[in-house]
Amino acid sequence: MSDFRVPTLTRRAFLVSTAVVSAGATLPLQSIARAAGIREFRLRAGPGRAQIAPDPYSDTAVWCYDGSLPGPEIRVRQGERLRIAVENALDEETTVHWHGVRVPNGMDGVPHLTQAPIAPGKTFTYEFDAVDAGTFWYHPHHRSFEQVGRGLYGPLIVEEADAVQVDRDVTWVLSDWRLTKTAEMREDFGNRHDMMHNGRVGNTVTINGRVPDAFPVRKGERIRLRLINAANARIFGLDFGSHEPVVVALDGQPVAPHAPEGGLVVLGPAMRADIILDMTADARSRASVTDRFYKDLEYRLVDFAYEDEPLRDKAPDWPVVLPANPLPEPDLASATRHELTFNGGMMGAMVMQEMGGSMGDMGEDSSGAMDGMMGNMGGMMNMMHSSGIWFINGVAAEGHIMDPMLTLARDKSHVIAMTNATAWHHPIHLHGHSFRVMSRNGKPTRHREWQDTVLMSPRERVEIAFVANNPGDWMFHCHILEHQAAGMMGVFRVA
Repeated sequence: MSDFRVPTLTRRAFLVSTAVVSAGATLPLQSIARAAGIREFRLRAGPGRAQIAPDPYSDTAVWCYDGSLPGPEIRVRQGERLRIAVENALDEETTVHWHGVRVPNGMDGVPHLTQAPIAPGKTFTYEFDAVDAGTFWYHPHHRSFEQVGRGLYGPLIVEEADAVQVDRDVTWVLSDWRLTKTAEMREDFGNRHDMMHNGRVGNTVTINGRVPDAFPVRKGERIRLRLINAANARIFGLDFGSHEPVVVALDGQPVAPHAPEGGLVVLGPAMRADIILDMTADARSRASVTDRFYKDLEYRLVDFAYEDEPLRDKAPDWPVVLPANPLPEPDLASATRHELTFNGGMMGAMVMQEMGGSMGDMGEDSSGAMDGMMGNMGGMMNMMHSSGIWFINGVAAEGHIMDPMLTLARDKSHVIAMTNATAWHHPIHLHGHSFRVMSRNGKPTRHREWQDTVLMSPRERVEIAFVANNPGDWMFHCHILEHQAAGMMGVFRVA
């Protein structure tokens, strides 16, 4: 993390389009592959070295794909079929999970649940259709708290057939690292303190694998900036200062264009946002992007460095609404409801007791959550003395082989009401599906955004809804990777 600060910059108020992205038609996952053939790729997971910290520091030993950090950007068109051969050159097993992509169950990359792990020296070939356009990414799901933390991740971009017009389409993969004073990797992966608290938050933040300095831009330029949070645990809250980002997609799925709430683009681990940025400052000027998520720990992430010659005098007036993806719309009237409570971690018992008396403030549907939470409390207290640290409905998962916590009727609508009865944030990720975020603490969300990872604040209650149209056993877990490893995961069975 940078040591220096920048002053808070005044934001100009502005209006953005409130056009609503229409709901996508219901289509089978395998029905829209085009006849244009198969796009073939090869990835090699293995050790490497990367210049993470700037000069005069030396490079750092990492694990990476194809010797690059992040791994190669895989970029295809919506509807194309991908065939990706993954070679394991590590000394331990691995897999690849295609985060946010609605793949067939056998291609999801969860060891022992959807596939046998890839042994050292072996190759596994993944094949699936790019059903949805959007910003996705890939990473291991085997010992991910260490394998991702050492650098095994990369972007997967699926372009729309009719994309919005911009001058540049840019991907920033954000991450952080826990380095020593000589820029070596700290070897304390999976330690109990990280698992009990907020995960492995590093001391060095990077964009695309390097500590950034300046990002060159031109006045009048319009950029589509694809942001991916590949960090184990760090949450980003990006302040673009005098620039006015317009959010057009979250987790790869289009959303009604809007200004970010509170002026910050907030991304929990694994989350993505596509924003439209118009470069409105003067030529030869600089403007900082600042991370303000953690109170009193703000730091300058990077500067926009304006070149001498403007591209145009003012921002272009081009449409920014993205076309909808083919997601089935949940029917709330017929949906089956399910209640889940996340508990555990440091101060977990205190928060559970505290929330037991305050659930009435969380909306009219909170009584079921309170009953479930209090019913789970005794079991959680007993289990706190076992190997588990984090729990879903009082159960701490071990490994990837487990009985399903929920069985969801296929092609039916479901509402999952989730209560975060802990003192920490949790980005909750569901494999194989995207869901609408319907409400927070009993209040309807403004955009009913489609996501695959929803960031829950401490003591917050969130309701999501989706159609369970992708059959199989699917992981459901916190994407703070230390929390997942310490028990906060389960399986949804769609049958």
